[in-house]
Amino acid sequence: MKVVAFNGSARKEGNTSILIRHVLAELEKEGIETEVVHLAGQSIHGCLGCNKCWKTKNQRCTRNDDIINGCIEKMLAADGILLGSPTYFTDVSTEMKALIDRCGYVAKANDDMFKRKVGAAVVAVRRAGSTHAFDTMNHLFTISQMIVPGSSYWNVGVGLQKGDVENDLEGIQTMKVLGENMAWLLKKLH
Repeated sequence: MKVVAFNGSARKEGNTSILIRHVLAELEKEGIETEVVHLAGQSIHGCLGCNKCWKTKNQRCTRNDDIINGCIEKMLAADGILLGSPTYFTDVSTEMKALIDRCGYVAKANDDMFKRKVGAAVVAVRRAGSTHAFDTMNHLFTISQMIVPGSSYWNVGVGLQKGDVENDLEGIQTMKVLGENMAWLLKKLH
């Protein structure tokens, strides 16, 4: 089994990455392979709304000028998908939004190709807006007919400077419980 995580932060090793690593550590303890894809510094473009994916139905976006088709391939190969984003103006980063829009649209065009995969989201936040960002990522999972595990609280870690989320003990515990629940669910499904 494998879980691929997408870090939507502009900082490869910032608070979002730290939260993702706490979730993945629990999965790895259960023998589940993990991979992290950092969207920072990558070329990512928004959806053109061209609808060509609905005509070709080849599990690819017709845009080939960025990393999205590689991300789609990683999602298809994985049993679980973890999305992580910082909170930008009460929502996800632009990179994460482009990933969600394009991967989600291609998935819908290809008979819900992520159907019954396990999906979870984590959010790093300074102060407010995290539940909206959390909802945005979870919308990809629910419209794609994916299965979303819960945790002991919403999957949010609070911190401003790099590493500050480590001081959010409840947030870190929430990530650990999420990883445990995600591993349990993956094992039950497979």
